[in-house]
Amino acid sequence: MSSSGKTLSENAEEYLEVLYKLSLEERPVKTTKISKMLNIAPASATQMIKKLEKDGYVDYSPYKGVTLTEEGYTIASKITRKHRLLERFLHDMLHIKKESVHDQACEMEHSLSDDAERALCQLLEQPDECPDDEELIPVCDFKFETCDECQKRRQEEVNEVGKRDKNLVSITNMKRTEKGKVSFIRGDYKVIRRLMDMGITIGAEVCVLEVAPFKGPVELLVRGSNLALGRDIAKNVFVEIFREDSSDFRGALSYG
Repeated sequence: MSSSGKTLSENAEEYLEVLYKLSLEERPVKTTKISKMLNIAPASATQMIKKLEKDGYVDYSPYKGVTLTEEGYTIASKITRKHRLLERFLHDMLHIKKESVHDQACEMEHSLSDDAERALCQLLEQPDECPDDEELIPVCDFKFETCDECQKRRQEEVNEVGKRDKNLVSITNMKRTEKGKVSFIRGDYKVIRRLMDMGITIGAEVCVLEVAPFKGPVELLVRGSNLALGRDIAKNVFVEIFREDSSDFRGALSYG
């Protein structure tokens, strides 16, 4: 169910999940890429995209493509997170083969409650990547700043904890010249301490200077200093992107 109370079909959620994956590579996303990933006719993809636009989850421009709105991104990242956590559970705990976990996770993700999602993350000790293709697990949308805080409040249910009112993006998914505020750090106290020593704390403003290809380091400007963060730690730093006037959840970005 969306934040506005509307119930989404599993098919609509699948479209948003695909859009989430593709929008990390390019924006807007071409409808031909969506239809190819879902293995359906382009006309069918366009029909669903128009419905999602009417409901406020995407912005669609013919011949240009599709972008997720802020609400669309919230739902897309949520369902993607549940899917990838389930893949980890199936592979790590139940020892299902990697080639089989994707389809099984697809069947389970739509019925996984938020409380079960949180418990699953804690059981798996806050994993950061899914097992089959090592794609990043999106950050949770619960109102925490660190995993340690989540653990300390593990007796509280999700409705007591509350949800963030802003979408967060991993530093590794930011583009050159994008700016944002650090709002969540995933990992144990060792990760937090390592980042603190570099001046990267909750609330710190960062600007991405360069993102090296092939999973290379991310170069940042933090508190007036240039830092190079390895992907192993940078992928677990999540920021609220500074927005400009745009319906795209990431704002009107400059790619320089």
